[in-house]
Amino acid sequence: MLENIPLFTGLKPGEIGAIAAHAVTRNYPKCAVIINEGEMSDSLYCIQSGKVKVYVSDEDGKEVILNIMGPNQYFGELALIDDSPRSASVMTMESSALSIVSKAAFRDCLAKNPDIALNLLRYFTQRVRGLTENVKNLALLDVYGRVARTLLSLATPRGDGLVIEDKLTQQDIANMVGASREMVSRILKDLTVGGYIKTEGRQIIINEKLPAAW
Repeated sequence: MLENIPLFTGLKPGEIGAIAAHAVTRNYPKCAVIINEGEMSDSLYCIQSGKVKVYVSDEDGKEVILNIMGPNQYFGELALIDDSPRSASVMTMESSALSIVSKAAFRDCLAKNPDIALNLLRYFTQRVRGLTENVKNLALLDVYGRVARTLLSLATPRGDGLVIEDKLTQQDIANMVGASREMVSRILKDLTVGGYIKTEGRQIIINEKLPAAW
């Protein structure tokens, strides 16, 4: 599984095997909190199966989802670089299996394989660009614009349309765009009535190009 993780691209099978030898696989049920914001931890988590959300919250329980991640993605990499507390929380959205690599094992591998550092820099560059785009959207787009942009970013092509396969609730979408669930519900209802989207189970299908404004 580690061969499919972008962080380890370019490593030889023996080198990946050395990392895997130090990895521990754990299974988590749905809604299990893997990492708590502010706690100390020193492990990298690689997703074998399932789905997790990365989020921050305040004392009142208000939540903002920063990312949704699935198989072959990873999180917790910041703890491998510094000794600061976790900057966000991570919770499973469905039953998930994760491979956990300790900081000691990762740094040993890093010392022997400097190409991993380049992969990590590429990843951090993508993260910074993604965060910059998120800030731009929050500053310049209204709620509808943020919802539309989020739907399109989560969708993948299928047939003549686009499908969001993530099992997202309206509250999940609201937490991603920084709006109330009621507002998101109204927008999704209007898009459904207009024939732009439809739902099948927990999937959202985008049938037509979303309107520029609401």
